[in-house]
Amino acid sequence: MKIGVLLSGCGVYDGAEIQESVLTLLAIAEQGHEAICISIDDKQHHVVNHLNGEEMPESRNMMVEAARIARGAITEISNVTPADIDALVIPGGFGSAKNFTTWAFSGPEGEIRSDVKLLIVNLINVGKPIIALCVSPVVLAKALEGSGIELNLTIGSSQASSPYSISGFMEGINSTGAITQERTINEILIDKLNRVITAPCYMMDANIVEIRNNIKQAIDALNQL
Repeated sequence: MKIGVLLSGCGVYDGAEIQESVLTLLAIAEQGHEAICISIDDKQHHVVNHLNGEEMPESRNMMVEAARIARGAITEISNVTPADIDALVIPGGFGSAKNFTTWAFSGPEGEIRSDVKLLIVNLINVGKPIIALCVSPVVLAKALEGSGIELNLTIGSSQASSPYSISGFMEGINSTGAITQERTINEILIDKLNRVITAPCYMMDANIVEIRNNIKQAIDALNQL
């Protein structure tokens, strides 16, 4: 299979979560599939100093930054159609809530980029599977909002340790028309009807081994779809 990996930049606070992205590429390769890295030739919302969390007075391009993870082999989203890939994975990182959508600033009332929405909707319409990791279920929720398609998604567990308000995210996602379910770092959620898989990853307090295992669970489940 050819599996698209949609990257919002490079770095957890302003782009794609690097460990989740690399472990996704590893899991895809271990299954014998081909990863097609995809990004957007446009500015990311802002640049964050990952040492101290402060915003930096500079501008960076999502695709240029994502190419660091892809080792230069990356395709612009406007050049990708559902015919080019068999499935799509969206790693987490704040880029999903800052660059692909404006969820980080406006919550569920925020917007989603039209090019990201188009790719997701087209894949759903032709029945090709999508995996959303970490915070990226918000991207799916916004893409399908108002479509009449009722997605089943997880963003994590409100009963386990997390650096974020899982219940708040669940409430926001539910308001878009999707249905959220609780899952821990050791679990994934498979929406068989819509062919969507979601995994909590770094939405929960977890170590890199747990993240690797959670992503592997999702890629393994993809083979069943």
